[in-house]
Amino acid sequence: MKLIASDLDGTLLDEEGVVSEENIAAIQKAVAHGIRFVVATGRSYDAANTPLKQAGITCPIISLNGAVAYTEDKQLIRTVPMDKSVAKQVLEVCREADMYLEFFTTNGIYSVSKKYFLEVLVDIMKSANPNASETEIREKAELRFQAEPVQFIADYDELFAIENLEIYKILAFSLDKEKLASARAQLSGVAGMAITSSGDINLEFNHRDAQKGIALKHLAESMGIDMVDVMAMGDNWNDESMLRSAGRGVAMGNASDEIKALCSYTTKANYDHGVAFAIEEMLRTINA
Repeated sequence: MKLIASDLDGTLLDEEGVVSEENIAAIQKAVAHGIRFVVATGRSYDAANTPLKQAGITCPIISLNGAVAYTEDKQLIRTVPMDKSVAKQVLEVCREADMYLEFFTTNGIYSVSKKYFLEVLVDIMKSANPNASETEIREKAELRFQAEPVQFIADYDELFAIENLEIYKILAFSLDKEKLASARAQLSGVAGMAITSSGDINLEFNHRDAQKGIALKHLAESMGIDMVDVMAMGDNWNDESMLRSAGRGVAMGNASDEIKALCSYTTKANYDHGVAFAIEEMLRTINA
């Protein structure tokens, strides 16, 4: 292997959103062996770089599912915005379904209702942490807007009047699985668009060429690396394209059975330092 690509949430990051010491050590060991490391995430650059910086990791970052890619010194190397007409179709369908939306753009993230999304997060966290107090849950929910600052506007239609604004990703949330399925079904036939998800309660809309696998291949080629020499690790459907295209696709232990079925390898869960385990296994294989 010559290049390792890792997703962040549910993969490199633990349940507290931190890179463990074990994962840091394994990445450093791989780099010492001459292997490059890159992060491929649905997050924006800044939200991705924050936990990496805290861990002392400097690397290229493929952000927003592959819509934007940066070198390790934050030089922009690739952008793939959505077609505005496609973005309008997504808005129409998701607004009709009363979904919470976030538009990731050249000017940052836009939405219209912080209150609605906070309530969605609180409901999710209550289910996952039944013993946590209401205050604790709401404090954690508020951290979402510190990790990725959101600008609130009166109406999504305002975005299409902003000159030179590029839309890279639309993120739609709903606790209603039927609404999510219906929106996906209505929009799946739209030309030039990729629909993925990074969890059970969201849909992520990008240009069809703004996928992790495509962006990773582009980056690998710029390094003179063939995809057969790339190991990719992920846990959800927005990782599918890179798990399929990498020579060594690795599913996290916390991934669904469907994601695991895509991969030749499965590692431990993200909360059990699965990235470190996968790297050590790979290093043993190439050194054998």
